[in-house]
Amino acid sequence: MPKPVDETSSPTPQRRKATPNPPFTTPRASGELRANLTSIRDTFSNRHHSLDFAYSHAHYLRNRVLAVGVIFLLLSPLWALVDAVMLPRELLDTTLMGRGLLLAGLACVILLAKLSRERIGRIRLSAGLLLALPAAFYALVLILLPDDEVVRLAGYAFIPFLLVAALSIFPFTIVESLAAGIAMLWLLAFAQMVDGSWLTAQGLEGMWLLASLLVVSMAANHFQLSLLMRVYRQATHDPLTGLLNRGALSLHLEKLQAWRHGEYSEHSTPECAVLMMDIDHFKKINDTHGHSVGDMVLAEFARVLTQQTRPEDCVARYGGEEFVVLLFNADRARAHDVAERIRQAVEQHHFPDHNHQRVPVTTSVGVAGLQDDEAPQQALERADAALYRAKEAGRNRVMAAG
Repeated sequence: MPKPVDETSSPTPQRRKATPNPPFTTPRASGELRANLTSIRDTFSNRHHSLDFAYSHAHYLRNRVLAVGVIFLLLSPLWALVDAVMLPRELLDTTLMGRGLLLAGLACVILLAKLSRERIGRIRLSAGLLLALPAAFYALVLILLPDDEVVRLAGYAFIPFLLVAALSIFPFTIVESLAAGIAMLWLLAFAQMVDGSWLTAQGLEGMWLLASLLVVSMAANHFQLSLLMRVYRQATHDPLTGLLNRGALSLHLEKLQAWRHGEYSEHSTPECAVLMMDIDHFKKINDTHGHSVGDMVLAEFARVLTQQTRPEDCVARYGGEEFVVLLFNADRARAHDVAERIRQAVEQHHFPDHNHQRVPVTTSVGVAGLQDDEAPQQALERADAALYRAKEAGRNRVMAAG
């Protein structure tokens, strides 16, 4: 979730740097390489993930946690039957105690994931615990059993390999998978120290195999998360402008309201505002210059909006020539200032036609504060009503909702 911005120390929102290249230029040969590097950056960590994708990612991860958690929960008692056959009574009691703790922990993880529908942090915690519990169970058995009895454990040495392979099932980032993989390498090293295979040919072979499996799992994480991002972008972004579409905006507003109420239930809720705007006389632009120029104007208008807003704000194409900006941590006065700045920036911006001649473009803006007790759609309706009043008053102006 984006961190609130201190409005007292930063009275002017940080603007995005303008793209120096004109719109609709011929793609350069290095574009594919830059796209691949961006993909690696986005799968390396979740630092650059947007709020709406973070929620989609968390729900996808939650489903995997529930499925794998149930599988672990069902397989663990079956493994106890192998222990009953392979281990003497005194060792069996120790493993059964640890397995009972493991089953209780897995049940708690499944319950935590099931209840964490809107809690991104809890979903990520449940995923980490799902891998940590079997590893802790193996470490506990190694500590409690005498060193000369460890060799009698059947299948336990496979646990680090199983958990590293399980990393590829989850849409983890590369950093998350690397951290979990290093922990499993330490677990294998500890097991080898206990059974005496540390730094032997057999031990080095095991470390090499686990490290190789970790690399494969990290590659699978990269491709899985890249595919998830690509599908998410196609489903939630407008292809012409690259902004969020209407459906993604509605979901973003719902998640934002849920987050504000969840995280700030005992504190002051951060103020947010909705700006709804459209391009004045856009039909006249299409009729005069053609629809291809109209598309260029829409794409350039979207670029102006992203330049005049902060990275944590949400910019979306609502439909046709209508756009919405969701301002995070902004009261009504601040929202009105941002709307006025956008209006002036659009009026002064050079929107080119096919001959690079300037197409005059202005915008009307409706401003509405996001109230604590209202549905997100109500905020959009109030902003739309303010936009309608701005157009009735002569266009190229900002109006606040009542």
